Amino acid sequence: MPSPEILKETEWTMTVCNACRYCEGFCAVFPAMELRRIFSEPDLIYLANLCHNCRGCYYACQYAPPHEFAVNVPKTFGRLRLEIYRELAWPRFMAGLFRRNGLAVALITLVSVAAVLLLTLAGREPAVVFAVHSGRDAFYRVIPYWLMVLPLSALGLGVLAALIQSGLAYWRKTGGDLPELLKLWPHLKAVGDVLRLRYLAGGGHGCNYPDEAFSMLRRWLHHLVFYGFLLCFTSTAIAFLYEHWLDLSAPYPLWSWPVALGASGGVGLLIGTGGLLYLKSRMDRTPAAPLALGMDVGFLASLFLTGLTGLLLLILRETPAMGVLLALHIGVVVGLFITIPYGKFVHGLYRYAALVRNAIEQSRGKI
Repeated sequence: MPSPEILKETEWTMTVCNACRYCEGFCAVFPAMELRRIFSEPDLIYLANLCHNCRGCYYACQYAPPHEFAVNVPKTFGRLRLEIYRELAWPRFMAGLFRRNGLAVALITLVSVAAVLLLTLAGREPAVVFAVHSGRDAFYRVIPYWLMVLPLSALGLGVLAALIQSGLAYWRKTGGDLPELLKLWPHLKAVGDVLRLRYLAGGGHGCNYPDEAFSMLRRWLHHLVFYGFLLCFTSTAIAFLYEHWLDLSAPYPLWSWPVALGASGGVGLLIGTGGLLYLKSRMDRTPAAPLALGMDVGFLASLFLTGLTGLLLLILRETPAMGVLLALHIGVVVGLFITIPYGKFVHGLYRYAALVRNAIEQSRGKI
């Protein structure tokens, strides 16, 4: 469970905010806060994950540092979220990856890339790896189909199981029950909020990020990352259907759906993650949880490399560099998959669950 010190700090912060209520129009957190008179542990965990870290409340707060109250909602919520990420990791022995997460992501990615490269070079003659391949099954001449599909499929199922287990644990941790979770309409409301990234608009003028000035840039960059990742995932799913239903093997023509969607998604990932990394380098760190920076940078860098290696593979797929680029791309993707349940990605899972609970609460009120 979260440390008593962090829970006490978060409870005190919410009590001060509930007495003030100056920020009630900024995001979903404060209307949800106002439905409560006391704050239990499940309430605090829910509110912390409902926060989208737009930072508007910090710069507007009359009790923020250097005031003696030193109210800092984004930092306080960020510290509590980190504790919850570790507590709800499944399986439990993987929780340690949330400590010094940026380093863990970097090491796992490097090991994954090295392993795939070594296996590729060990399984094929250099003349094959560095040859020019084109046409049907070109990729499989470098890395056999079964070696590419079976391990990634098994890893994907493991990732899905870990995310489902952690998501259900979060739902129970915040006081939810299964019948509520199975209702359709709260999910429709939450999906609408996610697709618009509604609460990254702050009070309507954007985030106070990287500094106290209002800007929509962070929201737009998040859109590029979110929809870029979604397009890449859709491209992979369509390629799977092409392979197994239409008997069409990669690489596909430039005008095909897998290539068009994957290329668009890759460009979105590059611009979105690159922009967010730049903003991260310039951000005001006072309203940030100190240990969150490495996690944020690690996840963004992993997505950036996924988009970069994928686009390079597309551009150079009919050159001698294709074999090495294919191994690099698969290695980066393996590293991303391994770390998805144990890094920044989980904030999207818990934030979505918090939006579902918020939809339920706002429809009925809570005293």
